[in-house]
Amino acid sequence: MKKNKTNSRRIFLNKGLKLGLATVIGGVGLSKIGSKLNAKPNDSSGEKMELMTTDGNLVKVDSTEVIEIEHSQDYDKKYNVREGFSNRKFVMVVDLAKCKNALKCQISCNKNHYITGDNAWLKIYKMQESKETAPYWLPTACQHCDQPACVTVCPVDATFKRRDGIVLVDNTRCIGCRFCMAACPYSARVFNWKKPEQGDIISDMKMNNQVPSPDHAGLPSIKGTVDKCDFCPHEIKEGKLPHCVTACPNGVFYFGDKYEDSVTNGEETLRFSKLLQDKAGYRLMEGLGTEPSVYYLPPVDRLVDFKDGLEDFTEFQSVVKPE
Repeated sequence: MKKNKTNSRRIFLNKGLKLGLATVIGGVGLSKIGSKLNAKPNDSSGEKMELMTTDGNLVKVDSTEVIEIEHSQDYDKKYNVREGFSNRKFVMVVDLAKCKNALKCQISCNKNHYITGDNAWLKIYKMQESKETAPYWLPTACQHCDQPACVTVCPVDATFKRRDGIVLVDNTRCIGCRFCMAACPYSARVFNWKKPEQGDIISDMKMNNQVPSPDHAGLPSIKGTVDKCDFCPHEIKEGKLPHCVTACPNGVFYFGDKYEDSVTNGEETLRFSKLLQDKAGYRLMEGLGTEPSVYYLPPVDRLVDFKDGLEDFTEFQSVVKPE
């Protein structure tokens, strides 16, 4: 049973529909694929424009398509967009009704990213709106926004957005100005004030084919630079789930592809849109317009009683190398 559970967690990205769209101008992709797929026939303006493709042929296209392409180009420039995994849009759903502050997600994240508890990318907060309302646990990390404020304020293009939804930090470019930390409304970023105690991480990464690249970034940590949750692209590349998802004993985290309309916590696979509708899913600070890729399900019909306090302070604060 345990073996089957592990296998289901590791092959989740190998299933489902893979979407793709082509444009007539230099291979420029449309950033709003979802809206394009849902467009109705009468959305066309009827006005045609003559454009030249990269191979020198003249074609006529609807003017609305040109507008979308221009918007895509503006978006790419504003948010320093890179490609990432082709035709993917990664999302996460956090079921607050299942969280009991076990901290296994944080421990696994720390362990596999060689970070300490003080600089944990994933934090769990006790939330309680008033004395009359029930407390609950709120796991938070980078929200991987589609309109990320952190990217727009970076003066050296060290932080960037990928087409697959992931926001990353290239710490080889980061100058430690911390503008991105100030701009992030979710306090998702951490700063390396001292040299990270990561031991032989470079050698280990080379052995595991996890050498940093411009599209991966974030590994290893560097003194004087910013770190944050990266959605574990090195795991996704291998068809696996992020470490926090696989480590959680209660199935709190669901991860998947918005284009496939599918998310899984390794135990069960659900339709992303239906899950949000049925469970009244929402996003943090929606009014800010950041368009997060992380969604939350309200803490109703809880599986466990709320217990105050942390289960083990010492375990998640230590630096443990992956086995």
